[in-house]
Formats: sequence, structure tokens, C-alpha cells
Amino acid sequence: MSAILLSGKEASAAVLDGLKSDIESLDPKLVVVQVGEDPASSSYIKQKFKSCSAVGMRSEHKHLPDTTTLTELMDIIEDLNADADVAGFIVQLPLPAQLEDHVPEIIKAIDPGKDVDGFGAYNLGKMLLSKDFEHLPPATPSGIILLLEHFNIDISGKHAVVVGRSNIVGKPISVMLLNRSATVTVCHSKTADLGAITRQADILIAAVGKPKMITADMVKDGVVVVDVGMNRTEDGLCGDVDFEAVKEKASAITPVPGGVGPMTVASLIRNCVRAKKRQN
Repeated sequence: MSAILLSGKEASAAVLDGLKSDIESLDPKLVVVQVGEDPASSSYIKQKFKSCSAVGMRSEHKHLPDTTTLTELMDIIEDLNADADVAGFIVQLPLPAQLEDHVPEIIKAIDPGKDVDGFGAYNLGKMLLSKDFEHLPPATPSGIILLLEHFNIDISGKHAVVVGRSNIVGKPISVMLLNRSATVTVCHSKTADLGAITRQADILIAAVGKPKMITADMVKDGVVVVDVGMNRTEDGLCGDVDFEAVKEKASAITPVPGGVGPMTVASLIRNCVRAKKRQN
């Protein structure tokens, strides 16, 4: 079997191209707040600004030292909430050790109308209601949906298995798949006989952060595989799925890198445009 490659580069280019006219008329501005020097964060942020530049959207990088206190960060969030010129902003995770335990209150402090990462309780709660209320959904799950839609992969009636239950990917993508009439099973570290469940998947979402955890014997022929993992190993970057082996059984599969990553960025920019529209 020759699997279709679900190229995030191709799909994200289509999404971004569709946003250009709104960006030109609305002139939204995205601000990314980074605390510290996490290399992965710096790489992600670079990609975000590169995509912003490609579609003509204004962006600003507030790069703070890793000694930044909670009070200092909260003051910046308050200023961004009040700045009418800022359509949306994010606080890039992870944060340094002194701030890590405060992530829930940091996210809570972000104005829901500017929460373009979609991590706040207000936007997550709206997403639970139905597809029609996914106004500012979390960027990675939203990107996965956009990717499947771009390649005309039907979700309705399919059995989707999500491996991972994080608040950033696992839980919200499960809800978004339910909103599109999939039957959803969520697996995690306590799941017994994981392979017995993943072999039932028509659509498999792998989001656990363990290199090549999903092997060929854990999937059925014809499965659609979305690999959210981005793991740095001695051999380079790899996903949570053993790509070379699984692609021989899958009908469609995302590459790593170049799959979900570009879609996350495209969704973030789409959220910023949506936020600006709603503010107007």
C-alpha cells in the first residue's frame, strides 16, 4: 500500500493563502511573549513569524529574560489585554521553573478574546458546545482538523483513536473529532493493551512525545495516521510513529517534520484573524 503523504506544508499554504485578503483589510497584530531561551520555543517562534511575514501580518516578539517574575509577566499580559492594536497574543510554553507552576493562572489572565492559542477555559468551554462555537480553538487540534479537511478525509462515522490526553492536544482534538461525528477513544499511559485499541482506529492521532512508540503491528491496514510528536533523538527529529514501517500499512500519514507543525502555525494565524474580526 502506498500511503498518501499528508503534507502540512501544502495544507498550511492553502489556509494562509485564504487569509490574505482578511489580513490586508483587518491589519491584525500578533504578539508572542517568550520567557527564557528554550531552543525548541525559539524555533517554533521563528516559524510563526516567518508565516506572519509571508501573509503580510504584523507581529511582535516580546522576549523576556529567564529571571522574569510572575508579577512582571502578569503586568505584560495586562498591558497586552488593554492594547487595542493587539488582536491576539500567546505566552509561549514551556516557561522557566519559577513560572511553570503558575501556568494555569497565567493562561487565565489572558483576555479570552485575545487568547489565540485557545488554551483558556472560556474558549475550551465554548468548543465543547459544538463545532459552531469553535471560535478560537487550540491551534494544534484545529490544525489537525484543517489538515484532514484539506485532504478530503472524512471524519463522520469513523473510529478515531487519540493516544495522549494533554490539555493542549489530546483532550481538545478528542472533542473536535466528536463535534464532527467521529466515535472517539482516548488512550493514555494507564491504558491496558494499547495495541488492541489502536488497531481498531480508522483515524489514529498520536500525541504522547515518545519516539516511534506507535509501531506497524499497532495499526490496521488503511488507517489514517496523524503524528503530533516532535522528538529530538541522536538520529535527528522523529515523531511518535515509526513512519517508515507504518506508512506501508496506512492509507495516509503525516511526515515529521512537515506535517502537523505547519498546521499549528496556520491555525494560530487564523485565530488571530478571527479574534480581530470579533473585536471589530
